[in-house]
Amino acid sequence: MSNVDLEKEKKYNKWIVALSVIIPVAVAALFGVNLRELGFDVAPLSMLPPIYAGINGLTAVVLVVAVVAIKNKNRKLHENLMKFAIVLSVMFLVMYVAYHMTSDSTKFGGEGIIKYIYYFILITHILLSIVIIPFVLITYVRAITNNIDRHKKIAKITFPLWLYVAVTGVIVYFMISPYYA
Repeated sequence: MSNVDLEKEKKYNKWIVALSVIIPVAVAALFGVNLRELGFDVAPLSMLPPIYAGINGLTAVVLVVAVVAIKNKNRKLHENLMKFAIVLSVMFLVMYVAYHMTSDSTKFGGEGIIKYIYYFILITHILLSIVIIPFVLITYVRAITNNIDRHKKIAKITFPLWLYVAVTGVIVYFMISPYYA
């Protein structure tokens, strides 16, 4: 690998660190803001949870197809699918924040063992959704700077984490959807 590639990659590191901190902090801050409680005349965006759950499901499918594409040496398809997966993740995040800024939180109503299963899935989903941000960004930067060996190494970690976050997002939705008002 040439120094030029490493230098290009290093230029992105500040952005990776910044975004890896700013995104979770912004989501956490905005999650606690309810526009209706602040006096804004906005309708609850109650139609969004099934849409962003669908986006999570589509992200999972896109990730799997992208891995199949690269294993079949279809680099361009892989690249396009990964860009699409990133766009889907951003769309999810925007809708998720918009929903929580306009709607009251929904409490999980299950009891017994299902409650513990739900919270285990929810907590691991949330924690890994924070952890995955720098992994996705680093993996992407290593690809666009043509550091393919380093890209492959981190992609082996990024893929299962991202897939877990996408799939558990759908599971969380299905588990809590009976309790939406």
